[in-house]
Amino acid sequence: MRSLLSPRSVAGQVFLLQLALAVLLIAATVVALVLQARHQSTEAARAEVVAAGEAFASSPGMAEALDGPDPTAALQPRTEAARKRSGVDNIVVATPDGIRVTHRDPGLIGKHVVGPYEAAVRGKTFTEVEVGPLGLSVYAAVPVFRTDGSVAGIVSPEITVQNVNKAVDRQLPVVLGAAACAFALATGGSALVSRRLRRQTRGLGPVEMTRMYEHHDAVLHSVREGVLIIGGDGRLLLANDEARRLLDLPPDAEGRQARDLGLAPDVGEVLAGGRTATDEVHPARGRLLAVNVRPVDQHGGPAGSVATLRDTTELQALAGRAEIARERLQLLYEAGMRVGTTLDVVRTTEELAEVAVPRFADVVTVELLDPVLRGEEPDGVSTDMRRTAVVGLEGNHPLSPVGELIRFVPATPMAAGITRGHAVLEPDLSSADGWRAQNPEHARRVLDHGFHSLITVPLWARGVVLGVTNFWRSQSEPFGQEDVALAEELAARGAVAVDNARRYTHEHAMAVTLQRSLLPQVLPQQSALEVAHRYLPARAGVGGDWFDVIPMPGFRVALVVGDVVGHGLHAAATMGRLRTAVHNFSSLDLSPDELLSHLDELVARIDHDEAAEDEARRVTGATCLYAVYDPVTGHCTIARAGHPGPAVVYPEGSVVYPEVPVSPPLGVGGGLPVETAELELPKDSRLILYTDGLVEDRHRDIDTGLDLLRTALVGAADRTPEETCQAVLDAMLPARPSDDVALLVTRTRLLDPEQVADWDVPSDPEAVAPVRADVTRQLEAWDLDHVAFATELVISELVTNAIRYGAAPIRLRLLHDRNSLICEVADGSSTSPHLRRAKTTDEGGRGLFLVAQFTQRWGTRYTVRGKVIWTEQSLHDSAEAGGDLGDLLLDQWTDAEL
Repeated sequence: MRSLLSPRSVAGQVFLLQLALAVLLIAATVVALVLQARHQSTEAARAEVVAAGEAFASSPGMAEALDGPDPTAALQPRTEAARKRSGVDNIVVATPDGIRVTHRDPGLIGKHVVGPYEAAVRGKTFTEVEVGPLGLSVYAAVPVFRTDGSVAGIVSPEITVQNVNKAVDRQLPVVLGAAACAFALATGGSALVSRRLRRQTRGLGPVEMTRMYEHHDAVLHSVREGVLIIGGDGRLLLANDEARRLLDLPPDAEGRQARDLGLAPDVGEVLAGGRTATDEVHPARGRLLAVNVRPVDQHGGPAGSVATLRDTTELQALAGRAEIARERLQLLYEAGMRVGTTLDVVRTTEELAEVAVPRFADVVTVELLDPVLRGEEPDGVSTDMRRTAVVGLEGNHPLSPVGELIRFVPATPMAAGITRGHAVLEPDLSSADGWRAQNPEHARRVLDHGFHSLITVPLWARGVVLGVTNFWRSQSEPFGQEDVALAEELAARGAVAVDNARRYTHEHAMAVTLQRSLLPQVLPQQSALEVAHRYLPARAGVGGDWFDVIPMPGFRVALVVGDVVGHGLHAAATMGRLRTAVHNFSSLDLSPDELLSHLDELVARIDHDEAAEDEARRVTGATCLYAVYDPVTGHCTIARAGHPGPAVVYPEGSVVYPEVPVSPPLGVGGGLPVETAELELPKDSRLILYTDGLVEDRHRDIDTGLDLLRTALVGAADRTPEETCQAVLDAMLPARPSDDVALLVTRTRLLDPEQVADWDVPSDPEAVAPVRADVTRQLEAWDLDHVAFATELVISELVTNAIRYGAAPIRLRLLHDRNSLICEVADGSSTSPHLRRAKTTDEGGRGLFLVAQFTQRWGTRYTVRGKVIWTEQSLHDSAEAGGDLGDLLLDQWTDAEL
């Protein structure tokens, strides 16, 4: 039946259809371009406001201005200037509470910000499109950080959407012009294509059509994919040559039901089911076929489908090998990330074993040489090793436990690997005679436990054998030659990590030895305080924390705690220098404020001298607390330089943190005066001194730490200092502290008033004899007659010198405990006597020499109103000097002089 439409009319309709499609596509393209332009402009505006906000938020002085008394006055001019320079429509600066402090409209200053800002308060930068005072705008919220990391405020630049759209409107003429040109080109192209098609299809005959069919048929049968066409009734209509080969189809397959062709059940179901399938892999005739099925519409006839088949057998094998390679690369990557995280030798071997189990081996054991465990470098190759890790076994097992020393005989794979320097594979342990030679009975138990293959790899680092790693399999398939390379790579990474941990252990041991030698080994004997102490090094290594107890004249005691920032040998050495300096300064009997002032000057000088040689060796921070306790009065003078203050537990149990003025850390004081605090400590009070590592770390601020310390000290009045030390550490410290901790706990004592005697001495030489007599009677009352003669001589000399050379008022005081007798003569002069050997013609100058002979120590300390000359005599090893006095006096002259 002839068509009612002529070829020309059909071509015209096709042309109109093409033209309509072209118009539709061009219109869609224009709309897409406009939307894309608007999106890009909006994103550009987002980037612009974020850049402007970050630049303005990080400008100098922002945090200080926000924290100042008048942020608007300080920031409004800067904000407007920045807005004009950056080209944004507005820049708003607000407080963390959302109150504006700047705005281009002054009337909105002081009012609450419109829109979300909480994320910026938490330190996150973000952008939003919101309706604000300027209309719909793109704005950013950028936090302003203080130096401590907290948020001081929020900077919010904004650009109105109206200005963003103006940029798009400027591009619109170009887009529309391009669309018009595209439409013109499409119209012309459609006309040319339609004309050409009419010309090519006109007069098409059977020969040409047959040739076209033959060509398509040749292509169908020559492709490397199987193609099948199946009718809606499930019959096979067409199969190309590749499909016949892959499915092994019979010659008369066309026209038969797909389910009756003898195909594998899965493949037949997919082909005859009529459902869509995409790259479904099914086994067929020893192959793995990827099947794709697509239904087709036969122009109103019954539905059918087209299926394609692709042989993926080799591809699957390659994919399996690629997956194995990927898993091994992933294992090596994880080994690099997980092995060697702690710088602990034993833990590093455990990490190596944990990485390999169970993905590579069922069980892994690691043995190391004993010198490696001590941090030393092995001095030779040895097969005597100590097991440090066993991973993959629980409960009772036949392998040697951790900690056992194993001596590998030369025939074992372990000894062979160490000698040869590479991995040794034993794919079948039951036939490995060398491995069984180590211990046949033990080898039998291992085999009975299911172990069947082994790879042993020596741990080499820098040309030195550190140990050996053994990979065992009992559940998985036996090791093959392809597994050796992976085992060697795992062992190589583990060896580097073990060597790093070994060297760290060595350096750590050296630093600990140095620091232990610099800290007090035994606290000195003294009667003013009962003292307990603790020092714990940090997890990262030794640091610069120290403490000290220094006896001083008059039964007084100086307590010191300090902290040098940093870890390692330099911090420990610096700590030793500062501790020595404190000892030297305390020997001068300086007050706490004077001592810290001298120490501050010393640290500044050390910094200046070392900065010229090595900037890294500077003392980047040091703190110190120095306290002097007098058991006669119970008075304690404390000064601190950048150090946490003390805690006091009074006898009734109350815990307080006394107010002690804090001065800058050592080295940064700049000559500023150091202030002191005066405390009155009753008998049996606890004075607790500590470093900041006890109360502060990265997970806990100092206020929380002080609250925890207060809780730990509750009940300390009923505990000994040793018990208090342990209770504080148990309550305050984690298992592996991140900073050094020094703790000093003292219990105060007071001298009995019966152990103290004092006299006011007139400035008259005739007063010496009565004073001497009073002293003799006091010594008799104390049962100290055996030191009476020496004491009379000492007091006569000191009182006489005070009367002759000093100034009023003059006061004499005697103190004693069970070990010592202290004599103190105070006067109002600051002139200090000096020990010297008198000349032949001198009538005096020999008194201080006799004082030095009859006492253990003597010295001078200065007070606010003068000085005190003091002496100390032992009550146990002193002897009467009566028989030796003549010899001592004669020793003042030479034989020639006599």
